Amino acid sequence: MADSSWPGEQLIGAARGGDVDAITALVSGSHPNVRRFARSLCATPEDAEDAAQEALIILYRKIGMLRASGALASWMFRIVRNECLRRARTLRPPAPLPEVAVRSAEDEVLQRIEASEVAAAIAALPVEQRSVLIMRDIQGHSGRMVADALGLSTAAMKSRLHRARTAVQQSLRALPEPECGDTDDDNTNRRP
Repeated sequence: MADSSWPGEQLIGAARGGDVDAITALVSGSHPNVRRFARSLCATPEDAEDAAQEALIILYRKIGMLRASGALASWMFRIVRNECLRRARTLRPPAPLPEVAVRSAEDEVLQRIEASEVAAAIAALPVEQRSVLIMRDIQGHSGRMVADALGLSTAAMKSRLHRARTAVQQSLRALPEPECGDTDDDNTNRRP
């Protein structure tokens, strides 16, 4: 994962040794790559900026913990990934978008219920499955990028993604159909 745009090994070595000027140069030189990571992983530009800043603070404080100079990019990617995931867990509801089409109150209620049911089903997943599902299906990252970011083989990533999707589908199928006042059903139907 070596990239010529990352600071050189000599600078990283000096920073690991506690040289304050080297640490400052390392943080400054890493900033563009960290921002790029954050923008590709976080849900919003604001979260990306916050995650990048937090990652650079961690780099500044803990550069001495880096075991190998060549591992800086991987280490920073994991820090940014963890910060973006932490922010996604505490995600605040987005500001409502203006409606183009007029919708009935019933449609609005059903959409909110369905969104909260899907969110609850995703939140109930084990963290390993939830991370893969969010990065792949919600954030739209490639399978290879998700596997690399999580330190998995492609096969392991696909397996976790399949288990996550199956668990969410089963969770949603187990929910009762919403009641509609105009039907003669006994409301015992389940989703297909």
